[in-house]
Amino acid sequence: MIMRITAAERDVLDGIDDDAILADLAALVAIPSVDGTDGERLVQAWCAARLSDLGLAVDHWPIDVTALVAEPDFPGMEVARTQAWGCVGVLPATLGAAEARPALVFNGHVDVVPTGAKDSWPGGDPFAVRAIDGALWGRGTCDMKAGVAAVLGAVAALRASGTPLRRALAVHTVIGEEDGGLGTFATLRRGHRGDACLIAEPTAGQIIPANAGALTFRLEIVGRSTHGSTRTRGVSALDKLEVINRALRELEGARNVRVDRRFDHLDLAWPLSIGIVRAGDWASTVPGHLVAEGRFGVMAEEPLGAARTVFEAAVADAGRTDPWLVDHPVVVTWPGGAFASGSLPAGHRLLDEVSAAATDVTGGAPDVRGAPYGSDLRQYAAAGVPCLQYGPGDVRFAHATDEHVEVADVLRCARVYALLAVRACR
Repeated sequence: MIMRITAAERDVLDGIDDDAILADLAALVAIPSVDGTDGERLVQAWCAARLSDLGLAVDHWPIDVTALVAEPDFPGMEVARTQAWGCVGVLPATLGAAEARPALVFNGHVDVVPTGAKDSWPGGDPFAVRAIDGALWGRGTCDMKAGVAAVLGAVAALRASGTPLRRALAVHTVIGEEDGGLGTFATLRRGHRGDACLIAEPTAGQIIPANAGALTFRLEIVGRSTHGSTRTRGVSALDKLEVINRALRELEGARNVRVDRRFDHLDLAWPLSIGIVRAGDWASTVPGHLVAEGRFGVMAEEPLGAARTVFEAAVADAGRTDPWLVDHPVVVTWPGGAFASGSLPAGHRLLDEVSAAATDVTGGAPDVRGAPYGSDLRQYAAAGVPCLQYGPGDVRFAHATDEHVEVADVLRCARVYALLAVRACR
């Protein structure tokens, strides 16, 4: 039951246009903004135009990728880019406030991961939204263009209501989140900040004030090739991966014995997995070289350097148990994205404010939990901008061929965002 909404706040909520939100979501999904493709440029141009149409002051700029990559704390990038674009819209205060810094930032990434085989998607086209049983299906519906559409709907209602604002409201749309966080890194480097930030990532009705982190690792293992019919003359690099993988499973188990209470609802808070293995060049030849790449879960509050050291020590220790690996040690490198953990400062008001807005809209208080994946939350936190996540969709369907979001969830979140924004800025 809605208990605390004022008449002025209700005016804003009544102005939310559900059809426009769903139309924005369909338009966003229709842009194939896969990481590293020209779709990233196209989707940011769409966002800039939409924010301008809504009456926001827009900063839409080309990001100097070469200069950004050279920064010492650059968060990593797993795909090649020759161009990237930033986009920020600001709804200014209307009561002549001296404080130019926005009271609240909404952040949403508009890049998406590749689709896989198109014939595994309903209707065959992952970039055409399909409505099925009250849900919208397509690449990016859940992760996280639904959140961006909900933010746009909330901002549109606030703008249309004419509600006077004592503080500005900002919207940051970013690319490159999926492979490291280039877009948010560039946005913060450009000086865009706020008193607090809500990232509209899919949270299944929960508030996420803390993220674990993740590192991409690469293992290079040398064996000795020989004809498959004389296998025992050679040394299979694949067999040596088994030695290392056993040690990594033990490391994963040891790191998950005691888990931060914010993450104790998870069956595995800090997962470690190998996702790619490349070995050999001929079916009847023992593989003499292997490259394996995977994901190493970073614990809450664990520095990235400490995480790398622990991993490298486990690989080195395993190598010392094998006579071949003693003389041919495994090489560990760290390509791609580096997702540090991040969290909202304990006791920060943003958690209570988001919880109150969600409770007033939905009639029930949301659960508060940590999430095992990395996100741009850690970048805002590192820049001194308190940040949490709350948005439509369930992360279980992110990156999947059954990616979808419930329509009702999108529209609920738009109302939560509108209520939060009017309270923060009015």
